[in-house]
Amino acid sequence: MKKSVFLILIIALLLPAAIFAAGTKDQAVDETKPVTINYWTHDDAARTKLENELIEKFQAANPHITVERSTRSAQKQIELVQTAFAANEGPDMFNLPIENQYAYITNGRVAPIDYVAAGFKSKQDMLDKYMDGILDTVTVDGEVYGLPLELTNWAIYVNKKVFASAGLDAEKDYPRTWEQMADVSEKLVIRDGDILVRRGFDFRYPYYLIMFVPMVEQLGGSLLSEDGKKAIINDDAWIKALTFMQEWGPLGRNLGSTTYQAPRYLFNADNNDIAMAHTGLYQEGRMKTENPAFFESDDWMVVPFPVFENAVKDVASAYYGHFFMVNADSDPAVQKATWKLIGFLLSHGEDYLTRGGNLIQPTKALLASDTLKNMPYSEVFINDMARANMVYYGSDSAEIQTQIRNAVESVMLSGESPQKALATLRSAVQEIIDERR
Repeated sequence: MKKSVFLILIIALLLPAAIFAAGTKDQAVDETKPVTINYWTHDDAARTKLENELIEKFQAANPHITVERSTRSAQKQIELVQTAFAANEGPDMFNLPIENQYAYITNGRVAPIDYVAAGFKSKQDMLDKYMDGILDTVTVDGEVYGLPLELTNWAIYVNKKVFASAGLDAEKDYPRTWEQMADVSEKLVIRDGDILVRRGFDFRYPYYLIMFVPMVEQLGGSLLSEDGKKAIINDDAWIKALTFMQEWGPLGRNLGSTTYQAPRYLFNADNNDIAMAHTGLYQEGRMKTENPAFFESDDWMVVPFPVFENAVKDVASAYYGHFFMVNADSDPAVQKATWKLIGFLLSHGEDYLTRGGNLIQPTKALLASDTLKNMPYSEVFINDMARANMVYYGSDSAEIQTQIRNAVESVMLSGESPQKALATLRSAVQEIIDERR
């Protein structure tokens, strides 16, 4: 996939002179002097508990290193990291979704991996331990700039009891196509006037690069041309997908909207307010913690991402990675200590899977493990990942996602025609990619 080099405006104002950071892996540093690592990450109760335990062990083994770990919501993390780097006050260590993180590589704000400090014999030793090609995402000019905390994709969680309450058998009647999704949801919804008291399904707003672009791809469209120079390919595919969203929303069949609480936050409670949610394997860990009785029951299941009836491609929801990266402006001794911490944390892949929120770290060992294979419905996620693409990532991905959001929400909430929304979208995205060339 084309990786753009257009600079996020706020970061560009303070872009360092070098395009890519040189890092400190070949510099001699005093590895015994006291250092403090500022580590910023997103909220996750299970991962926080695990990482606090691991960090305590790491500090005990490395008494000269202090780790200060702070958390915030996923969206707030994106915003604060960007603001901090713009002020040259970024954390020593952080993780973001790759579509929000790639710009930090192209803008020279993060350091290449110190392979030895991270616990590898060499770069090749590291590559041999990961899925083939997975680190291509964070590789520029032969240097690798991040290690994956998790590789994530989303499938459809189904509450069998809600289906049964509407006279449906979830095992037989779950939707295989988007058309079926709309029809099944119509049977499942409960309304109070125009207000949806119970939804059958609703989308992962505003993650349009992950969930909406694959729907367009199913119909033969794409975000960009193969050379990355032309935006919004195959009008018919985009119009069909936008029309589907318009019919889904409150001005159409009134099956869902961006204004309601995200289904993934409702699903675990089993309160008869959502039948299906689009979320990841990590949802199981949260369900087990929040509602163990529901988790242990036979009242839920996971099914694949649907396709359109007239799909020309079998494409699942895009997958994305959160990568650990290191601030290139941090003191060389801090950088080395931070890569050492990252290597230590990632050496506990099975703990992250079983105790840290069901996170999949894409090492060959973990993907072949019985631990992963024995997790409920893990095969659904593995099979969907095989028919999925990596989410579009680049320094312009956040801007492009905002433009897709504007298009989708204009047809859903404002009644704009799909044709007009598409024209506006094409113009906006074309301007973005033209500016980065």
